[in-house]
Amino acid sequence: MLRINDQISVEEWELVESFTRAQGPGGQHVNKVETAVELRFEAERSPNLPDPVKRRLQRLAGRRWTQDGAVVILAQETRSQARNRELAREKLAELILKATVAPKRRIATRPTLGSQRRRLKAKSERGTVKALRGRVDTDE
Repeated sequence: MLRINDQISVEEWELVESFTRAQGPGGQHVNKVETAVELRFEAERSPNLPDPVKRRLQRLAGRRWTQDGAVVILAQETRSQARNRELAREKLAELILKATVAPKRRIATRPTLGSQRRRLKAKSERGTVKALRGRVDTDE
């Protein structure tokens, strides 16, 4: 069981791990062993995640969210399969923990009078500069 916080934990049956050969340097040994870990978490079907957390998780996961509602995390940082498994689980736990935090509502504020005046002054100065860019009379 993967513990996220006091309320949320992910059961082992919700996680599917598959192992592949890692990319990058490593010599002859890297061509023989499957150290990269692809962790698949069926988030859409998970009974432990509330709906708002699932929606935030989908937004945070981005391209790692599949069409059938799973989060796929690839870990191939180390040459050890066991360490890559730990890293993949840590990444998943971190992602779910981020999704549990609801974003604060933005409170709209009015711009200050000084900032409004500065903006309008800058706009009029820029307009004056652009107005002076017209054709030059060569009659003189």
